[in-house]
Amino acid sequence: MSPYQIINPASLGTPSGWNNGMLAPAGGRVLFVAGQTACHRSSQAPPPGFVEQFGRALENVLAVVREAGGGPEHIGRFTIYVTDLAAYRASLQPLGDIYRQAMGRHYPAMALIQVAGLVDPRALVEIEATAVIPG
Repeated sequence: MSPYQIINPASLGTPSGWNNGMLAPAGGRVLFVAGQTACHRSSQAPPPGFVEQFGRALENVLAVVREAGGGPEHIGRFTIYVTDLAAYRASLQPLGDIYRQAMGRHYPAMALIQVAGLVDPRALVEIEATAVIPG
């Protein structure tokens, strides 16, 4: 169960796969998670596919949240950067499957932005997050 109060003004319509606002409970500690890609020090190369890179980047975000004492339900915001919006749109079903395996039915506030490139030129996806860990 999410500790957040979901904020979805009727004037904005019903979101699907995200929420417009997440109000954190009082007394939590805010965790800012740096952008995570499929790359990390223990692996020389990211997985080759968009879906696989999304899954690994999400796993890396969750590793940071868990290290701070939280879980997927404590994430209040994602910003997802992709280098190919068409690849994202073409992969919605498998991306949704990977997302639900990692996050369940918890849908934070989200933004998805297409960028010309990421710091690691091999990366296709980068995910940053904000979580509120119970105090």
